[in-house]
Amino acid sequence: MSEGLDAALRLMRAQAALAKRFDASLGGLHGVSLADFTLLLRLSEAPGDRMRRVDLAEALGLTASGVTRGLVPLERIGLVRRDADARDARVAYAALTETGRERLREMLVTAEHVAEEVFAEPAWTAEETTRLAGLLGRLGGIGVGRRGPGGS
Repeated sequence: MSEGLDAALRLMRAQAALAKRFDASLGGLHGVSLADFTLLLRLSEAPGDRMRRVDLAEALGLTASGVTRGLVPLERIGLVRRDADARDARVAYAALTETGRERLREMLVTAEHVAEEVFAEPAWTAEETTRLAGLLGRLGGIGVGRRGPGGS
């Protein structure tokens, strides 16, 4: 097996293990999945806490229909809402509600705790965590902004 394939397979297994940890914590405490959290977080980074659904899909690496399927339960529980474009009825926005912003702040605390557990010393030094983030960035992995929900 080539080094590249080995690295790719290890990365996929690590991603699955991380997703399972985040899903367990976010689901248990907040009733959302990691995918839901990521979607809400991406909305919180957008100007006005809203994005065109097609742009949200692109930012998340999903199809437009995948984003729509993900938004439906979040709309149902009042974390996001659908906004129409006043100039173009074909355009739909997804926007965080006030409840969504409040709940996302709580979810961020939980996600930070999970990340701190995963990358705790002595298993990981701060330098190693920073280096890993940089290497993943080279693969197209992007993090999140520092603005946070409802911030500026």
